[in-house]
Amino acid sequence: MPETFEVVVNGDVVRVEPGTSAAAAILMAGHGACRKSVGGEPRAPLCGMGVCFECRAEVDGVRHVRTCQALCRAGMRIITDGI
Repeated sequence: MPETFEVVVNGDVVRVEPGTSAAAAILMAGHGACRKSVGGEPRAPLCGMGVCFECRAEVDGVRHVRTCQALCRAGMRIITDGI
């Protein structure tokens, strides 16, 4: 079994395996949405391949990261409610 490591999603610590996307970590942390639309509706990953931009969140201080394309690394900090 691969070694796991910790990432932080909205202050919640989640253990993930290497190769886990940030979008998957968000879901593993129990957060169903990555961001809110202009109208305030929750938005979640849709295409899973970086085309739709619905999975954007703040990752390590960088806003609007497509989380379906960002692989987790130890200590990564993901914020979904800041966008």
